[in-house]
Amino acid sequence: MKRLRYVNVLNLKLMGVVAGASLVFCPVIVKAQTSPPPPLPPSPPLPLPSSPLSSIKILTPTPDAVIDVPATTIVLQFSVDATVELRVNGEIVDPSLVGRTETDPTTNLVTQTWYGISLKEGRNTITATALGAQDSTATIEVQVKGAPTQIKLDTVESRIPADGRSTATIRGRLLDANGNLSNRDAVVTLVSTVGEFIGADSKPDQPGFQVQARGGEFTAKLKSGLKAQTVQIVAKAGELEAYTQLQFETALRPSIATGVVDVRLGARGTDYYGRFRDFLPPGKDNSTQLNVRSAVFATGAIGEWLFTGAYNSDRALNEDCNCDNRLFRSYQFSEQAYPVYGDSSQVEVLTPSIDSVYVRLERSPRIPKASPDYAMWGDYNTEEFARSSQQFTATTRQLHGFKANYNIGNLQVTGFYGNNVEGFQRDTLPPDGTSGYYFLSRRLLVPGSENVFIELEELNRPGTVLERKQLSRGPDYEIDYDRGTLLFRQPVLRTDVDNTGQVLVRRIVATYQYDSQNSKSNIYAGRLQYNLSREINRESWVGTSYIRENQGSRNFELYGADAQISLGSKGKLIAEYARSSNDTDIASEVSGSAARVEAQGQITRGLFGRAYYRFADAGFANNATTSFVPGQTRYGAQLTSQVSQSTNLRVQYDHEDNFGIAPQPLDTFEELFSPRTDAIPGSKVDNSLTTISAGIQQRIGKATVDMDWLHRDRKDRMAADNQNTKSDQLRSRLTLPLAKNLTFLAQNELTLSSDTDTVYPDRTILGLNWAVTPGVNVSLTQQFYTRGQFEDNSITNLSINGEHKLGKDTTLTGRYSILGGANEVTMQGAIGLNHLWTISPGLRLNLAYEHVFGDFFGRNGAGVQYAQPFAVGQSASALGLLSGDSYSVGLEYTDNPKFQASARYEHRTSSSGSNTVISAAAAGKLSPALTALLRYQQANSANQKLVGLGDTANLRLGLAYRDPNNDKFNALLRYEYRKNPSTIPDSILLGSGTGAEDHTFAAEAIYAPNWRWEFYGKYALRNSTSYLAQDLIGTTTTNLAQVRATYRLGYSMDLVGETRWIHQNGYTETGFVIETGYYLTPNLRLSAGYVFGNIDDRDFSGTRSAGGPYLGLTLKLNELFDGFGLQKVPPPQDKESTVQTVVNKLKQAKAGTMQTVADKLKKAKAEMVGRKI
Repeated sequence: MKRLRYVNVLNLKLMGVVAGASLVFCPVIVKAQTSPPPPLPPSPPLPLPSSPLSSIKILTPTPDAVIDVPATTIVLQFSVDATVELRVNGEIVDPSLVGRTETDPTTNLVTQTWYGISLKEGRNTITATALGAQDSTATIEVQVKGAPTQIKLDTVESRIPADGRSTATIRGRLLDANGNLSNRDAVVTLVSTVGEFIGADSKPDQPGFQVQARGGEFTAKLKSGLKAQTVQIVAKAGELEAYTQLQFETALRPSIATGVVDVRLGARGTDYYGRFRDFLPPGKDNSTQLNVRSAVFATGAIGEWLFTGAYNSDRALNEDCNCDNRLFRSYQFSEQAYPVYGDSSQVEVLTPSIDSVYVRLERSPRIPKASPDYAMWGDYNTEEFARSSQQFTATTRQLHGFKANYNIGNLQVTGFYGNNVEGFQRDTLPPDGTSGYYFLSRRLLVPGSENVFIELEELNRPGTVLERKQLSRGPDYEIDYDRGTLLFRQPVLRTDVDNTGQVLVRRIVATYQYDSQNSKSNIYAGRLQYNLSREINRESWVGTSYIRENQGSRNFELYGADAQISLGSKGKLIAEYARSSNDTDIASEVSGSAARVEAQGQITRGLFGRAYYRFADAGFANNATTSFVPGQTRYGAQLTSQVSQSTNLRVQYDHEDNFGIAPQPLDTFEELFSPRTDAIPGSKVDNSLTTISAGIQQRIGKATVDMDWLHRDRKDRMAADNQNTKSDQLRSRLTLPLAKNLTFLAQNELTLSSDTDTVYPDRTILGLNWAVTPGVNVSLTQQFYTRGQFEDNSITNLSINGEHKLGKDTTLTGRYSILGGANEVTMQGAIGLNHLWTISPGLRLNLAYEHVFGDFFGRNGAGVQYAQPFAVGQSASALGLLSGDSYSVGLEYTDNPKFQASARYEHRTSSSGSNTVISAAAAGKLSPALTALLRYQQANSANQKLVGLGDTANLRLGLAYRDPNNDKFNALLRYEYRKNPSTIPDSILLGSGTGAEDHTFAAEAIYAPNWRWEFYGKYALRNSTSYLAQDLIGTTTTNLAQVRATYRLGYSMDLVGETRWIHQNGYTETGFVIETGYYLTPNLRLSAGYVFGNIDDRDFSGTRSAGGPYLGLTLKLNELFDGFGLQKVPPPQDKESTVQTVVNKLKQAKAGTMQTVADKLKKAKAEMVGRKI
């Protein structure tokens, strides 16, 4: 029975397996048959094999396929009786490339594979023809990825918070001419207007941030800054360039508030921790006084607005320990108390204000690419009043007061008011080929108020600035606000040459405020701008602005309208009108108008045009904008046509009228160095120049030949003989590549007519241009003047030109820093790491040489040029070039992350004297805990006509000890040597014996052996020597010593004792304080102490002393406005508890299950044992 039951079960199982297999392989058999099946149709007889008609198909590649490499495999299918002919782009393919042939006898079709068929980049036509009883042809087109011809750039995120931490992903693709992704690898340089690129720079020796594009694709990360704004990102790969935009939006962070309220009851003038100048005043009024001081900072979200505010009842927010109060609270390397601090941290000033209050309400409107809405009181700039459509109406200033900006749809409303404005000055200086020192016309500048630019314009056509770059304090230059001097990080050459061979001259333009002793000055302005388009490279708007500045007895008013209209991606129209009225040093009130219209773009395919009109009255004034010539009109048009791939034709018409007043030449020292706001008027000018030119550019092989005919008609109606000249000149130019990265150029300008133009002489140019690395060129040019006013003059120029942006740039951020030693701002300010030519990894070279033979003080349409140290106001047209030689050589080493160094030597000789600039610096980690920095600088005056000043030299040495593994002991050390630190042009009037030297040594340390004890000490010494005359020398030595000890009796009570001693010849000051404090709460400290001080002033006020007990109460603020600023502790997370509970339950369930199984096994075992028994 049992065996039979087992067999039946087995049979059933086998039947189940068969049924399952039937369901899988023949599912139709499971269908229920409820009726007889229909009769099957009769099967047709199978056809006999026969030869099909001649036909052919291209199986591989598929039509419109995109192929990575210029070779492919082609698979054809055709009938057996056909003969195949394969063509690619009309050319027959060698039949030997057939690698495989298969014949299907059932279908009589042949499948044939051709291997390694060559293609070209771009579109390819593949044609296969079957030759048989009836010809058949199959044709397809495929594309081969080619070299990149464009860059596609975008960002994953359109908006990220401006919190200094968020990052945006930048994506880019290299596309070929057909819009396909190029498979080429390339190095792409990224630059953004703000922000910091993070990650590894693939080419750290090249300017910019480099990323590697692999397979035509690349990505990068950009970290946001702290300012909400629209960011423009540029990607460059060779000649290719692409742009995109990203929005840094207002970061609505959780609220935070911090501050302190300090109450002190004690004797007047005995506050040991107050200002030095307020301790023991000469008045000897030491009556009891109650002082209440408070300082608070708060920021946080109020709805969709971010509030940021700060207040200090005792001092200005920007005031430092030296009682200096400067705009934006920004400091240079030379102004730091210690050269190096042993860390690489950065300080961001969020609440800059030269008074006691800073308030800002800000939000990012939900308008794509719109500027943030805000209202503020504090320090600000005027970037909204210096758009690309503004020149005559533009204002670039650093101010303090109220400012607001608000967007109403496409309408942007901006206004500002400044209540604390000093005198405003504009200086233009001609460089001498070195980095400085360049003396401005004023002394005692308002710190932080300056704007410094480098402008390029034609030597013979003043008034039209071709290029303008704004520089940044620290990375690009160093300024001494007391002396009024500029020292650049790189030599500033006098001349340059543009692509057409025109000689360009550089100008240093500086605008700033100076101490004018006038407290009644104020400024206010407003602007309305309607944005027609905010699309990148297609921005369009119309706007109007108004500015008024009251300077006591002098007033200035400027108003106008401007517009920028995009004409597609390759053209735009700019129109502007301005009118000004102001009081000058000469006349009571002068007014005038200015206007300009510029249009450029592609008219038709291959035809580009440009038209312009510029006009400025002789009485029009604006010193806060780009340079121009008052009393000048210039208009013209230019057409360029691309006739063929190798031929371009061009024609241009230009007319210029000059009807203003030229500046008066200055000769005496008093005239040259007397500070003025506007130039002294000289002689009137009344002349015109009409220029007509036509030319052709032809490429012949690798060479490019340019030929231009220029006709000039010059009329001077102020000349004694009413001089009129008409001249014709032929300009020929040859550009010949000698190697892949070496180009030779030659240009000749020859007068064909009997009359020679007064301003434009005959000239010959020879030059070489060496592309060292992408973005860095070494150029050598030699110019010879053979006729005209500059006959027998010559200019030799050797320079390294790079695409390095002169200004704060993310391309420099993070590259020049020593981790844990110094941040990049300190490194750029101390070492000046801006060299261009990489001669080996981590080692860069900078070379410059310039030779000017003969002075270039000629006559042009705006007047006569003459030698002068600076030109005030808008009188830069009178600046000329002095003859002389200048050269410089610099080296920079950055290959070791723990050591960086830089050295530069510059020298200039000319008819007005010589100037030598020496700069050397090094910084690095001597050990994990010890950081050192050494810098030496020496320079003289670089101004024209300024000779006789002694060299100014400075040596700074700094050491910082900070052990990253043990923070019990930290120390700083400084040594500084200065020679002639205060020499100014006025010193020349005092004789040649003036000068000064001083040595300064300072060290301080802090030691905390445990949480109870803390010791602090400081010592400083300065020795100064003044050479008032050769037989009159004064020496002064000043000492400062300070010691403090703190002992914490417990977590709620401490005891502090401190003393300081100051001594110099004839003066001694001593102060002592002991104080105990008790924390009533963690935020409230009650203190009591005793203070004593003594001053012995032998020469002036005699001896005085004061002292006595005092009481104090200090409250730390961390909660305001019903919880505003209090960081609440988040509640316990339920998920964590739930997960723990589930885990415990699973463990318990598993344990219970295992126990149950074990019990059952034990029970079954017992039963089996019982059955056996």
